[in-house]
Amino acid sequence: QVQLVESGGDLVQPGGSLRLSCAASRILFSIYTMGWYRQAPGKQRELVAYISSSGTTKLADSVEGRFTISRDNAQKMVYLQMNSLKPEDTAVYYCNAQLGSYNHWGQGTQVTVSS
Repeated sequence: QVQLVESGGDLVQPGGSLRLSCAASRILFSIYTMGWYRQAPGKQRELVAYISSSGTTKLADSVEGRFTISRDNAQKMVYLQMNSLKPEDTAVYYCNAQLGSYNHWGQGTQVTVSS
């Protein structure tokens, strides 16, 4: 079955940076739209960013200008570069692979932004 494994979550001070990685396996990676979602305590899971199979990207308004999503099809990796982090970015971040009705999730990685 499809596996998505996130890494890179950590505790960071406001204004700091983190790079999240998602390693995919058992998937025809290049044809999937890959995304990052996050869920803060007591809140619904929300889309942070996605990158299509053709490389088109979309970021949520709340992270536009601070976060960047990228992918490496050869390595089956997707990345989320997060700069100028704010306390409100604190959440569990999930990697997602989507193709039509197929939707796969990773287990999540914790990002905490606090001084």
